Amino acid sequence: MHRRTFLKYTGAMGAATAVSASLSACSSGPQSTNDTGGGGGKDRTLTAVIGYGNDGTWDPTQTASAFCMAGNNHIYEGLLDTDPISRKPYAALATELPKDLNSTSWKFTLRAGAKFHDGKPVTADDVVFVFDRILDPKTQTLAKGFFESWLKEVRKIDAQNVELVLKFPFPDGAARLTLAKIMPKHVFSKPGAWEDAIKGLAVGSGPYRQSAHHPKSNTTFEAFADYNGPRPPAFKKMNWLTIVDAAPRVAKISGSSAGAQIADNIPYANIKQLQSGGLTVEGGAGMNNLFLMFNTKHKPFDDVRVRQALHYAIDTEKMVQVALKGHGKPSSSFLNESNPTYRRAKTVYDYDPEKAKALLKAAGVSGLKIEILAVNVSWIVDCLPTIKASWDAIGVKTTLAPQETTAVFTKMDQKQDYQVVAAASNPNQFGLDADLIMHYNYGPTNLWMQYTRWADNSVAKQLFKDMDRATQEPDADKKKTMIQDYIDTVAEQAVLYPVVHNELMTAWNAKQLTGIRAQPYPGINVLQAKWV
Repeated sequence: MHRRTFLKYTGAMGAATAVSASLSACSSGPQSTNDTGGGGGKDRTLTAVIGYGNDGTWDPTQTASAFCMAGNNHIYEGLLDTDPISRKPYAALATELPKDLNSTSWKFTLRAGAKFHDGKPVTADDVVFVFDRILDPKTQTLAKGFFESWLKEVRKIDAQNVELVLKFPFPDGAARLTLAKIMPKHVFSKPGAWEDAIKGLAVGSGPYRQSAHHPKSNTTFEAFADYNGPRPPAFKKMNWLTIVDAAPRVAKISGSSAGAQIADNIPYANIKQLQSGGLTVEGGAGMNNLFLMFNTKHKPFDDVRVRQALHYAIDTEKMVQVALKGHGKPSSSFLNESNPTYRRAKTVYDYDPEKAKALLKAAGVSGLKIEILAVNVSWIVDCLPTIKASWDAIGVKTTLAPQETTAVFTKMDQKQDYQVVAAASNPNQFGLDADLIMHYNYGPTNLWMQYTRWADNSVAKQLFKDMDRATQEPDADKKKTMIQDYIDTVAEQAVLYPVVHNELMTAWNAKQLTGIRAQPYPGINVLQAKWV
């Protein structure tokens, strides 16, 4: 599956989640090219196994690829970056956080002596260059959706100082600055450079520089000797292998002759095996979810009662136990339960087949036949039989049609007819704040709303207004309540809505590595890790 230009041709917001969810349909590269050696001692190479493809776009303003985003977090810096778990911002290229997060003017001084990997100094021109690209109305980037609602412009004060001008006070924006990785203008302003970034060109100011890139095989990194920032490199070299197929990925980290020290995307069925072999295996619970998306222009899915019925019909507890081996929870809101803005929704789709039948009857629907168009991500495929059995049990004849992620969303982009899509999503890659998450999925102009064909609905139009008001609400508690209230509308309408939230598992050798934390989103972060 060749996806490097997928985001480019599908636009900014919507398709990114489909891309980021998992690339398990892709094939790993030739294993003979994967190992780069390393020997022993503190100078040995850290070898990581990533369960997602490394052939997505590496352009930080565009990418939603799990592998590429994780790699970019080690190669690039934002003015501010965030802790990978708490997502609290810290000064990265900037020397400190804004003194007043409620101000509409944030001024930053760049870290003295900061250099790009080609030896050139980082300047205010580079900062303005990146933000101009993100905010350019003629350039549709994924990052635009994270900034344009609240950021007016970025100005150069002098060579080492910049000012961000906000449209209104927006304290949550500080954490979002990690999504604007600062890139060298002298490199990426050249003709064709953005195409090169899609293919893997990566030049940043972070603790690691990209030393080699082999799509569908591996990407290597080396410690950047001139890095003088807050997260110094602990590993002289790193080799990240892309092995999307579960069996060889598990094998690579297993046994006394394991070829890697850390791996993400561990299948639930292999947890005990790896633990018995001496590895630490931990999960991160977050927004990772299986969602259903309905085509509201295809009857009877224009009727909210039908959408609700199909959710009530699913035996989610069985799905959690059988498909997820207990590593998940039925959704009780659009947000997962550990999200700071979480509140149990007014409409929760607890398993109730009788209620499902009653709703279908009230909607005048009988003899319904549904084809579920699904991505063939392994854990999604494991969940599909429960959906089919549940819907069959209420008299809805159900056919499963799992396909590669690109095939599913190419059909969406081509505006082909469909009934229901089942896919995976995890907006936690971009952050925890609920405003970002909800606009990512329910932004009025994003691709998700185009896919659902719901944006012109009167309920949708009111929802979008409520969302915009919440974005601009200065009082944090009021804003939280406003978001929770409009999520109740999202839950009731069930146009695009999670069925279950699940854990993502990471395994590592704690006898060799310390400072590892399991992420609730794909990829790894070793900026605070080191050899034991």
